[in-house]
Amino acid sequence: MYIKKIIFAIALIGLVAGGIFAYNVYQAVFSPNTNFESETTTVYIPTEGTYTELIEVVSPIVKDIYSFDRIARRKGYVNNIKAGRYIISKGLNNNEIINVLRSKNTPIYVNFNNQERLENLAGRIAGQIEADSISLIESFRAPSFLEANKFSLETALSMYVPNKYEFFWNTSAIQFRDRMLKEYKRFWNDKRMAKAKEIGLNPSQVVTIASIVQKETAKVDERPRVAGVYMNRYNNGWKLDADPTVIYAIKKHRNDWDVVIKRVLYKDLELDSPYNTYKYAELPPGPITMPDISSIDAVLNYEKHGYYFFVANVENMGYHKFAKTLSQHNRNKKQYVNWINKQGINR
Repeated sequence: MYIKKIIFAIALIGLVAGGIFAYNVYQAVFSPNTNFESETTTVYIPTEGTYTELIEVVSPIVKDIYSFDRIARRKGYVNNIKAGRYIISKGLNNNEIINVLRSKNTPIYVNFNNQERLENLAGRIAGQIEADSISLIESFRAPSFLEANKFSLETALSMYVPNKYEFFWNTSAIQFRDRMLKEYKRFWNDKRMAKAKEIGLNPSQVVTIASIVQKETAKVDERPRVAGVYMNRYNNGWKLDADPTVIYAIKKHRNDWDVVIKRVLYKDLELDSPYNTYKYAELPPGPITMPDISSIDAVLNYEKHGYYFFVANVENMGYHKFAKTLSQHNRNKKQYVNWINKQGINR
């Protein structure tokens, strides 16, 4: 009888211990283990990140990092860490969190437009994906890549078509650049290539003129008309006489890309630069900014008209007055000069 009591007691203790163990296992695996109030939070795991780095990233978002660590080790996640961007929902348990981190790398949308230089583009992209600006600019400028794809340092910016693109956060600099090349080729489809050929330009030249149109007017509905002015000048062998190219030339000459120039002076027109279209009849060596798709299409579908001149319309700000003759243009220009002098804009 005594022995039976001992056996019963041992069995009871075992059941209690087993129950406690099972309860602890259940708690560790299936109990909610998030530590944030919002509906979701985002975790970024760097490329080649170690398990120690992962624990540092996860610690702030879980209540019990020790139970998370136990389950992660049991599930073999320690040696199977994958870089990426992961969205963790409020109330997930350790098992669910680890399953997300294993297989649900969530893409992001990368946006860019109107970047003035490759350096600006690199900085813009570096703020959105894992790749840093140094690796990005190095990939953009890689001589072997540029040569293989018929770009130069001056025309390289034209390869990046501004838009919204889906990427994984852990995209490398080279992966980003190569994807943009594919998007460039997709953009320059047979229809656009045929239109470029029809107006006597290649894609790089179209983008260069589009960059000037982009700088001249923010009004999308006016861009085909502005493009028509520059195409009239170009087709007749005139210099483009575009103020934005002079401003770009000044910035490049000074190596000061932050300077703000609101007024181009006559002395500026003498700056000896291939970007100065008051001095040279040829197109600039490359774009002076990254034009919108609307500006590129405005050049491809430029308005056919007889205008050769235009100046800001002070009676309808943002738009321009167009002229077919120099005398008509000078009358329009006088009105603009009087207005700008009253504003006290000297530079």
